[in-house]
Amino acid sequence: MKKFIKTIAASALVFVGFFAFNASNTTTASAATKSDFTSIYKVAKSHLGARYVYGATGPSAFDCSGFTSYIYKKGASVTLPRTAQAQYNAYKHVSYKNIKKGDLVFFGGSAYSISHVGMYIGKGKMIDAQNRGVVREAVHAPWWHAVGYARVNTSNANTANDAD
Repeated sequence: MKKFIKTIAASALVFVGFFAFNASNTTTASAATKSDFTSIYKVAKSHLGARYVYGATGPSAFDCSGFTSYIYKKGASVTLPRTAQAQYNAYKHVSYKNIKKGDLVFFGGSAYSISHVGMYIGKGKMIDAQNRGVVREAVHAPWWHAVGYARVNTSNANTANDAD
């Protein structure tokens, strides 16, 4: 019984800590400048066709959040958190009608179970790393459940989430 109570208490502390950390780690919504997006997209395009490997962060293979982290770091000197869930939690959310090129697009079961991320490139499309490798595809493809969209602040390059 003591073990069960300790497990419940530990779970509660992790849960509270998760939300406290993420509440203090939110940045403002400032869209990537056109030149930032151009640089980030140029890096992303240069990796089209790279293979997907779970946990990979580049440059020859990526998982989804490894890809978004890599392209923002190389294209705009911005350090993103490592996982899709952490990226979702770290940035100010925007609605789909207000999405801009360079915004992150998140997929999963809910805001608490983000399983995929890509970068919006305009005209309803994104570039992402998935089981087919790095590809361009529709944001609202039937196999994805879009959960939300977030704007990365590129004006404070390399300072937003360096602790992650």
